[in-house]
Amino acid sequence: MAAKLSDEVFAEFFWERVGPVDQNWPCEDKEHHGVDTHPADVVFFYDEPYALKRTFVHCDLKSYAKTTITAGAVHGAVESLAKQIACAEKSEKWRDLYMHSNVTPEVCGLLFVYNHDGGYEKDFSSHLVTIKREKLPLPKGARIVVLGPADIFWLDNVRYDIRQLRGAAAGITLPPPAYCKYFYPQFDGRANLQPEKARAATLEMLTSPWIVLEYKHGQNYSQRGFIVYYRRDGSDEEQFMYLLDYLRHYQVLDEGAKVEVRMLGGDAAAAPRFQKAQHRYIESLGDDAEATELATKVKEIKFAKMTHIITDFSTIDLGMDYA
Repeated sequence: MAAKLSDEVFAEFFWERVGPVDQNWPCEDKEHHGVDTHPADVVFFYDEPYALKRTFVHCDLKSYAKTTITAGAVHGAVESLAKQIACAEKSEKWRDLYMHSNVTPEVCGLLFVYNHDGGYEKDFSSHLVTIKREKLPLPKGARIVVLGPADIFWLDNVRYDIRQLRGAAAGITLPPPAYCKYFYPQFDGRANLQPEKARAATLEMLTSPWIVLEYKHGQNYSQRGFIVYYRRDGSDEEQFMYLLDYLRHYQVLDEGAKVEVRMLGGDAAAAPRFQKAQHRYIESLGDDAEATELATKVKEIKFAKMTHIITDFSTIDLGMDYA
């Protein structure tokens, strides 16, 4: 179940799968790791926007019932994944199976914890705070990212919303994937070095407060549009003031750019609160010609709530998926 869901979710964020799935490969440090082999459930890759390198995401996919998502299970999975990453970085077999030879690589680990029976409502982060990173057998500079049930629920809903908008009869109609990419601004002193290749949403973006999808629309796909998938709860105006400042500072509010902010759940009064933030932001701009033009762009930003979905898999149906 976790494998099928991860495929569907990460494909929409332009991650690509490489090499075999469910593959065991020799451990390079049997004395310390206590195993003969390590598993590779699946490996994805994407190009980094701010560095001339490619990230290979070595995944450990877990599908747990809500009663079995415990601190012990999570700690054991993180420790096992740390050992896998330590070996992957020096394993010729792993490189032969998964790594492209024509790029500068970076390997990271992803623990994907899917709650297959739904209903997990505890604070998953409480299982992570007691993990002591310095005690994990990770190489210096290596990293592990953990996506818990709430993270996966969020990303799955973003995936579903993008697909719905791509075929929508009303509202935004997204173009085919070839005309979409995830937005990486030109930070001060940190340019996007691979603007054409780095189209995917990085792990940093997927775990950030918002995901920004840029797309082309209009005649000959000559106009820009943006969808901001906003994960914060919208419980105060300052959240939205900060978001508007981000959109302004990084030229998202260019002339002709269509911008929509979309939220999943969050505070019940998020929509009127966003509107009030727009009014406040406009009032702070002044009244010269440039400010008036910017005010119009801020006013035109749309706000909408997404539809909740819960992806449910049947073990019987998955077992029949061999035709």
